[in-house]
Amino acid sequence: MSAHVQIQIIAILAAMACAIPGVFLILRKMAMICDSITHTILLGIVISFFIVQDLSSPLLVIGAALMGVLTVYLTELLNQTNLVSEDSAIGLIFPALFSIAIIMISKFASSVHLCIDSVFLGEIEFAPFDRLLLNGTDIGPKAMYLIGAIFIINLIFVLLFYKELKLVTFDKSEAFILGFAPVALHYALMTIVSITTVGVFQAVGSILVISFMIVPPATAYLLTNNLKRMIFYAILIGAINSAIGHYLAIRWDVSIAGMIATVTGIVFTIVFILSPNDGVITNIRRRKKQRLDFAKLSILFHVNRHMAKDDFVEECNINTLNEHFRMNKKFINDTITELEKESMLEIKNSIAYVTDKGRDFIEAYD
Repeated sequence: MSAHVQIQIIAILAAMACAIPGVFLILRKMAMICDSITHTILLGIVISFFIVQDLSSPLLVIGAALMGVLTVYLTELLNQTNLVSEDSAIGLIFPALFSIAIIMISKFASSVHLCIDSVFLGEIEFAPFDRLLLNGTDIGPKAMYLIGAIFIINLIFVLLFYKELKLVTFDKSEAFILGFAPVALHYALMTIVSITTVGVFQAVGSILVISFMIVPPATAYLLTNNLKRMIFYAILIGAINSAIGHYLAIRWDVSIAGMIATVTGIVFTIVFILSPNDGVITNIRRRKKQRLDFAKLSILFHVNRHMAKDDFVEECNINTLNEHFRMNKKFINDTITELEKESMLEIKNSIAYVTDKGRDFIEAYD
């Protein structure tokens, strides 16, 4: 298996692993907690290093994961005071913890080789060089097995607690009444987010972790209102983005992480514009239709109300209608033409008459 194939597998597994908890972060409006964790885990790594004095120790990963959970706990604690919103709490906690990490590195570990660019931008190209040996046999990159295990754990977690997660996400009060312990489930989910962030972070860096955990679920959110489909779409979109980004990076000889993140953003933009449910074009068409329906109804109500009055001829004249509604003259004329085509309005000698079909349309809204 070539290095490029291994990199592609690692990227796809990372995208799939991040997409699962990412769906619930999007639905809970906690997307930026991921960005917060990717920064604050540096403090966990630094503290763990001071304890074990070994950059290769697995305790650094444990320390990073615990710091991720602490970040969530402190954010929730601050948010529960009701003095600041959740996004403000995130903005207060993660700069504070991240700053402490930077100060500790510059003050006490300036001689330790720690490439900040590699940490945050990621060096997925080097992931295949960190090999996993089993009884002296090279069985592949460590990252491939680590991220694969995280993906399986996340999938099992969601499968086991799907109903509970769904209820807590959409109706926390009912979940509490039914005895589902929403607080415990919340922190279990945040622990999964933290472990996923730390595990994937080692191989791909901060930028891709945030891209994988937020953008594919956000893209899936634009495509469906069904939670199961959203999870499936997020996993699929993340995997496809990784494959396309890796291919383009190799073809154009650019950063793999950067290209995958770029493709992820481009795909989201395309869906954001073209989504059949909530896309920009769909919303424009929907607003146009709503405006047309409102104009149709207004004209029908007006004509129907005046048909039995003495001022009928004057009020229901086509020219009078144009002046009465104070809308774009062309739009009013087009609306009247549309009503004629639909047999809801009849024009005789420039006077508008509501048909039986038009009255039925009015009664449906009355």
